[in-house]
Amino acid sequence: MGLAARVAGVSRRFGIGRGAVVALDDVSVGIRRGQFTAIMGPSGSGKSTLMHVMAGLDSSDGGQVWVGDTDITGLADRELTLLRRRRIGFVFQSFNLVPTLDARANILLPFDLDGRKPTVDENRWIDSLVSTLGIADRLTHRPHELSGGQQQRVAIARALATRPDLVFADEPTGNLDSRSSREVLALLTEACARFGQSIAMVTHDPVAASYADRILFLADGRIVDERERSTAADISSFMLSMEDAR
Repeated sequence: MGLAARVAGVSRRFGIGRGAVVALDDVSVGIRRGQFTAIMGPSGSGKSTLMHVMAGLDSSDGGQVWVGDTDITGLADRELTLLRRRRIGFVFQSFNLVPTLDARANILLPFDLDGRKPTVDENRWIDSLVSTLGIADRLTHRPHELSGGQQQRVAIARALATRPDLVFADEPTGNLDSRSSREVLALLTEACARFGQSIAMVTHDPVAASYADRILFLADGRIVDERERSTAADISSFMLSMEDAR
C-alpha cells in the first residue's frame, strides 16, 4: 500500500524551561496511501501539531518527516512552499475560501498560485469533482452566497483539484450542522474509495472519526493506540477512558 506521509522519532516542544510544553514526544507513524485516517486525542494531545509537522507547516525539534519518498525535514522555505502547493491539499474548519472570488475561482486557486492553467485532463478531473460534490450550479456564487456545507464542498474540490499526494483536513465538520457534516464526511470517504485519495483528518468528534478506515489516538504527545474502522460508540468509549486516565 505504501505511505503518503510519515514521521520517524519526531519531537516538538513549545517554550523553554519549566514552562515548556511537549507537543510531540518521539512520534513515529505513517499515513497510508489511499486511506482515510482520523487523528484523535484530547485537547492538547498534539494532534494538530502532528498534522502541521507532517504537512511542512511547522518544523520539528528532532526526527524526520517524509511526504511520499521526499524527506522534507531540511527543506528550505521556498522548497516547502512548492511541495505543499503541488503535493498537499488542505481542508480547514473555517473553509478558508477567498471571499472576493466565486466558487470556480476558489477551486482553481492552487493552479493560479502555481502560475499555470489546468491541463485538459485536469479540467476533466475538476468537472468530475464538481459534479460529484453537487456544486455545478453554484460555481458563479461567492462564498457569502453559499451555505456552510456548500462552502466546505468548494473547499474539498479545491483541495482535490491538483490531485495531491495527501489531503489534510483540520476539523472539517466543526462549523457544519449534522446533515452537512454527514455529507462532507461521505464525500471524503468517497474521495478515498473512488479516487484513491489519501486523507488525514484531525477531529475530536467520534462520529466523524467513525467514517475513517483507520484511527490514530494521541495523548500527551504520543501515539497511544491505533484502530481500524470503528463505531462512534466504541471511539467515544475509548476517548472517555483516555480522559479518565489523565
